[in-house]
Amino acid sequence: MKKILISDNLSAEGVEIFKATSGIEVDVRTKLTPDELLAIICEYDGLVIRSATKVTAEVIERAGKLAVIGRAGIGLDNVDIPAASKRGIVVMNTPGGNAVTTGEHTIAMMLSLVRMIPQATASMKAGKWEKSKFTGHEFLNKTLGVIGTGRVGSIVADRAQGLKMKVIAYDPFISPEAAQQLGITLATLDEIFQQADIITVHTPMTKETRGVINAAAFAKMKKGVYIINCARGGIVNEKDLYDALVSGTVAGAALDVFEEEPTKNAALVALDNVICTPHLGASTDEAQINVAIAIAEQITAYLTTGEIKGAVNFPSVSAELLAVLRPYLTLAEKLGKFEAQLISGAVKEVVIEYSGEILNYNIAPITISLLKGLLTPILNESVNYINAPLIAKERGIKVVEARSSEVKDYTSMISVTIKTARDEAYVTGTIFGRQEPRIVRINKFTVEVIPEGRMFVLFNQDKPGVIGNIGTILGASGVNISRLHLSRELVDGKAMIVLSTDSVVAPEVIEKLRKLPYMISVTDLEV
Repeated sequence: MKKILISDNLSAEGVEIFKATSGIEVDVRTKLTPDELLAIICEYDGLVIRSATKVTAEVIERAGKLAVIGRAGIGLDNVDIPAASKRGIVVMNTPGGNAVTTGEHTIAMMLSLVRMIPQATASMKAGKWEKSKFTGHEFLNKTLGVIGTGRVGSIVADRAQGLKMKVIAYDPFISPEAAQQLGITLATLDEIFQQADIITVHTPMTKETRGVINAAAFAKMKKGVYIINCARGGIVNEKDLYDALVSGTVAGAALDVFEEEPTKNAALVALDNVICTPHLGASTDEAQINVAIAIAEQITAYLTTGEIKGAVNFPSVSAELLAVLRPYLTLAEKLGKFEAQLISGAVKEVVIEYSGEILNYNIAPITISLLKGLLTPILNESVNYINAPLIAKERGIKVVEARSSEVKDYTSMISVTIKTARDEAYVTGTIFGRQEPRIVRINKFTVEVIPEGRMFVLFNQDKPGVIGNIGTILGASGVNISRLHLSRELVDGKAMIVLSTDSVVAPEVIEKLRKLPYMISVTDLEV
């Protein structure tokens, strides 16, 4: 008998699926304290959560039987996915179940904000009739700036066009052809800041998007712009937003998410030109039923048959094949993630060449794993092994699989060429021993790189003193180099350094590296 713990509120339809499945026993125990969860998690094979339960590394360490964690929804900020993967625990989510709901909530927030509906309602409830105070704006011919055109952003853009708005969008990873199909005009961030009457963000929280809407951005915007954030707290800097609202640079803001939740930013919430909701983007009856049914079906299928669906850290394959392919799936995902952070511009084409013994198996899951790795730095938690091919197709990315019978240097190899509008990158990987992924070629450079953790790829002129200068700057900043690999084209030509660090390197330190003599480029990434 497999035991399932439901630790957050789940629609009854999902609970009933667990109860009706032979061989499954389910306990619903919500509002557990962290200590209470730690005390009982060892009893369960599966855990179903929403956003309240924090599945930390400590919880995973205590969960001796746990085989699967399922999030009824999309966000997995509350799950230590690397710790779960290390323990072989499948982590699942349901990214498609609430995209429409979140998109519709954004539109509702936009309409309410610009027409000041919540403020007018509060005024009338206070016994007032302040008709002239709440004069709003039409949406016809207004420009909506959408930052991020994933599932939710695309839905918002579609609905806004129905309001006869002009939609411009910033998304460096969508092709012009895919944007044209969505009926949107691609723009730079600065163009959105300068042209949009209303700006809405729909990106994941990454190091690139954290605080992207800040004081510098507000200074470029039209006076009287409106800001909407129904994506992730922290993408909009709350302090800078407060200042812009008070000064009148921003006419109003609609917020469903906050840097800290529940928010303690009472000053921001109290402003008359701010409307807000307590993270309700996915909170409709339909969405909650959809995600509850989806996660229940995914978990029961995995625990009863071994079938994997909707996982964010494993592909959809049979249990038998997974044991054989796991090292190559890990390698492919790391290759994709590595190259995604190394190149610039919208990806147009991905060419994956397989050679060696790996051709004896079905390579389709490996390609999916590579696409997930490629798209994850762009879209973060919204990408999984189910939707990665669809997202690539929606973004106009051509994917080509090639098989090579040529004898190579290693038993099996995966080579990947990624082409963008202005760039092209090539990387090759293999497996050392039975489990260890290695990158053995980056563009023209031969290496033996362990793709793991925080990394830097530096291109420089092959001159004396470069390595010493790098070590001096990092050492002075208290950063330890854990691994360092060197390669060069020819003497006095172009050289490449790949290094890993034990800790995060501050942006100002990275800038010092970029300004070193003979340095061509410095790219920081994480795989």
